[in-house]
Amino acid sequence: MSLTIRGRPLKFSLAWLRPPAAPADGSMTLFEHLRELRYRLVVAAIAIVAGTIAAWFFRSELIALLLDPYYQAEADLKARNPGATLQVVNNGIASPFTLAIKVSALAGVILTSPVWLWQLWSFIVPGLLAKEKKWASMFIGAATPLFCAGVAVGYFVMPKGISVLLGFTEGGVTNLQDINQFLSFLMRIMLVFGAAFLIPLIVLMLNILGVVPARYLSKYRTYVIFGTFVFGAVATPSTDPFSMLALAAPMTVLFLAAEIIAHVLDRRKARRAARNGDLLVSSSVDDDEALKRLSEDDDDTRGSGS
Repeated sequence: MSLTIRGRPLKFSLAWLRPPAAPADGSMTLFEHLRELRYRLVVAAIAIVAGTIAAWFFRSELIALLLDPYYQAEADLKARNPGATLQVVNNGIASPFTLAIKVSALAGVILTSPVWLWQLWSFIVPGLLAKEKKWASMFIGAATPLFCAGVAVGYFVMPKGISVLLGFTEGGVTNLQDINQFLSFLMRIMLVFGAAFLIPLIVLMLNILGVVPARYLSKYRTYVIFGTFVFGAVATPSTDPFSMLALAAPMTVLFLAAEIIAHVLDRRKARRAARNGDLLVSSSVDDDEALKRLSEDDDDTRGSGS
């Protein structure tokens, strides 16, 4: 017996799991773009939820791992100020459950980063030519380790930043740190570092697609580097220069590497275009009927004159 609504049978189909068919020329209407966006978001969300469920079974170990930077900063502070009193607390009845959800979700995002990065890239460049499809796999191959490296850098620089901030605790004052607030703060920093490490790669991909020429990267290099250090100062929590440099220095190096690669690729494109242009001109001259007739007339004129 099949289910019906107002006499219309309900059919269970998994066709929506297949990506929308892309036109051969890469052109898409607004509704086709929206359908593509819906598909990519659904697939990314399913992957993140699956990763979150898998990480849920290791939530205790993950919470201990995320609290380690705080305990390192606490030990550093007590070595300099033995009278400092610090304590991690959990406020509220639902707070432990909320904490477990947050930690599991963060682990799910990191664990499934190849999936949602692939969906992001697939949505941005649906109109690539067949010979350019190879850049998609290269993007994922570089984006996943860069994102994970940024997350790791954010994690390892946190003890120093936390130690600086906790160093303002006055003597005789007990610093009660809500564990939910701390871990939310730590997870934001880690995700910011991870996203920041992807920016140079995105710039390079835009160059490959012809959106950002290499000459623009050279022209605005100084402003980009200055903006990188400003971003590093704003994004990091502490007042020490180490945390800022830990974010700004790798971003600067990655940007300079992206600029060098972009120049190499642009020179290859220019040589290829020049070669194809010469071939095009040569073939067009050979196939031009008017030029052929003029050449024949010229030959006849010379023959009659002799």
